[in-house]
Amino acid sequence: MGANAQTTVPTFTAAQVLTADQMNQSARTGVPVFADTTARDAAFGGSGEKTLAEGQLCYLESTDVVQYYNGSTWATVGPATAGALVFISSTTIGTTVSSVTVSNAFSATYDNYMVTANFQTISSAGTLIGLQLGSTTTGYYGSAINVPVNTGTPGGVANNNSASFLAFSIGETNRCTFTAFINQPNLARQTQVTCLGSDAGRIAYSGSEVSTTQHTAFTLTPAAGTFTGGTIRVYGIANS
Repeated sequence: MGANAQTTVPTFTAAQVLTADQMNQSARTGVPVFADTTARDAAFGGSGEKTLAEGQLCYLESTDVVQYYNGSTWATVGPATAGALVFISSTTIGTTVSSVTVSNAFSATYDNYMVTANFQTISSAGTLIGLQLGSTTTGYYGSAINVPVNTGTPGGVANNNSASFLAFSIGETNRCTFTAFINQPNLARQTQVTCLGSDAGRIAYSGSEVSTTQHTAFTLTPAAGTFTGGTIRVYGIANS
């Protein structure tokens, strides 16, 4: 966290003696500064904390944006250069890992998200890559169209009430990328996903996770082998 970051927005009472730290924090910035949306949401409404109300401002270090509370949700003010896609996080894939979890990927700030992944190496050739939302291990439905470049013959893979989106993407040993859209993962509704994956341009996946769980994280797991190197990036799609 930066020098101005806060973890609470206190409410002072009449005749209360303020400490130097409290005065300094108040003097540093007129807008509360938080590390991320989790710290922001935890800072209001608790014992001795300010009640969240319409018109409240905040600054998020994680995305470098100013937000305001409109009475029901947080909306982004700026910076003015911010577009429809807002960068949320970047996760570096380790060495010979059996799965990769991206925490704090989803929040109430955005309804929909875009996720990109660039894998350096997958130890098992032609393996499917699964996606699990949070800790939910049931209710995944979907299907993939698969066209191997060496044969050109279309094939398919389907998930029927599986433990994850089992065929979310596909990878070869030295090449695998995908771009995915994950819709309403943090809302109390079914989560919808679409993914265009590539080990040489050969898979498209669409599916639904039918619970109403409000997810904040996701995990990618190869059906066989391990991941080594690469980056997973998460972007929020602005609501307005």
